[in-house]
Amino acid sequence: MRDLNTATTAPTAQAQDLGEIRKLPILISLIIGAFFSILNETLLNIALPQLETALGVSASTLQWLATSYMLVIGVLIPASALLVQWFTTRQMFLGAMTLFAIGTLICGIAPNFSVLLIGRVLQASGAGLMLPVLMNTILVLYPPEKRGAAMGSIGLVIMFAPAIGPTLSGLVLQFAEWRWLFFLVLPFAIFSIIFAAIYLKNVTPITKPKVDVISIVLSTLGFGGIVFGFSSAGEGEATWSSPEVAIPLIVGAISLLLFVIRQIRSDEPLLDMRVFKFPMFAITTILLIIAMMTMFSTMLLLPFLMQGVFILTTFQAGLVLLPGGLLNGLISPITGRLFDRYGPRALVIPGTLALVIILWLFTRIDMTTSALNLIILHVLLMIAIAMIMMPAQTNGLNQLPPRLYPHGTAVLNTLQQISGAIGVALFISIMSSGQHAFLAGLPGEPTDVQKAEALLSGIHTAFLVGFGFAVGAFLLSLFIKRTKAPQE
Repeated sequence: MRDLNTATTAPTAQAQDLGEIRKLPILISLIIGAFFSILNETLLNIALPQLETALGVSASTLQWLATSYMLVIGVLIPASALLVQWFTTRQMFLGAMTLFAIGTLICGIAPNFSVLLIGRVLQASGAGLMLPVLMNTILVLYPPEKRGAAMGSIGLVIMFAPAIGPTLSGLVLQFAEWRWLFFLVLPFAIFSIIFAAIYLKNVTPITKPKVDVISIVLSTLGFGGIVFGFSSAGEGEATWSSPEVAIPLIVGAISLLLFVIRQIRSDEPLLDMRVFKFPMFAITTILLIIAMMTMFSTMLLLPFLMQGVFILTTFQAGLVLLPGGLLNGLISPITGRLFDRYGPRALVIPGTLALVIILWLFTRIDMTTSALNLIILHVLLMIAIAMIMMPAQTNGLNQLPPRLYPHGTAVLNTLQQISGAIGVALFISIMSSGQHAFLAGLPGEPTDVQKAEALLSGIHTAFLVGFGFAVGAFLLSLFIKRTKAPQE
């Protein structure tokens, strides 16, 4: 079989060669690598208190181990639309996994915080290159009528991996030190490289478009500044008016505006804004932003609730989140198959309606709520998100012509990371403001019970804002319809 990744490959020849390719081994190769790279987005969160003692640095400094991961991914993904047109599928995947494996090893043996941060940046670089390869390969390998099931498998990775991260790390930390969070991941990263070297084939065509350095700089400043600013807003005593928050946000917003203008005017844009001319893709983008904001912020709000109000240990809190994380992963492939059969409306509309109801129920939690009730609410929340994310994403991408696949996937992956950072910063900020407002109204020094009530009040306010976003998502979902993929 000849190499498909040449600039002169004709569409008919490509389609014929793709028909000869064994899809399952390629899908397995990509999923194994992507699962462990995305898992690391939340794997380290529960270990931060242990790292604070082990490395002798403050909690606000340690937050950059999580923030830098999201920041690097947010910066890299826009450029990935260019990279996947310059390098073969094998080159991109093996390069990304090698970077991730090297970063994982450096993290495991890191003698201090600085070296650990370098390792995290390398890990994130691999993850940032991984997601576009995964999405683009699925779009090329599977026809629109079969993409739902394949994208459901991706949902198993994108939503299940970060959901199970806190539980897995809590379990490891019960029996071993923090370094084992990396040592246990490293063999899987190496296995993924070996497996891909054997089975992964080149499936995406190479066109080698012009490299626009100015666009790369603007996208880096734009997306990086926004993620940096919002992430900083969730740290320590920083407020939205603090220089470390306001300056990156202003620089990011201006750079992003200039970036968009340049892409619209360019004949060979780094990130083609014409994807937003397709209405279902535009609707998908907004729905995914709300879903990712809800998922990542809830994953932080619930541990605060369980540890600060119900006084559960980190491991117990992780166990409460486990059923929802597991069910979310198991249900994503099912929703993919249902999408293939019934289309997006049968899943996305009920999913957003369920999201509205569940977030409202979260605002009714009180001091007497049982752990079982929390488990049920979290399980229902993760099912609702699974009904929204992959079906909406598949439907939006299906409307794009093949030439816009790299740009569409880059846009969605970038905005998912940015919306996750924004959601975390926004909801934690709202929670803190509500907590402080409650305490300010109390006479004298608050008791432990009053502090728990203050935290609960802040969490209620945050979930109430989330409820408002969910109502908007439900109204938007009413306009969604099944798409047909153009072939030009």
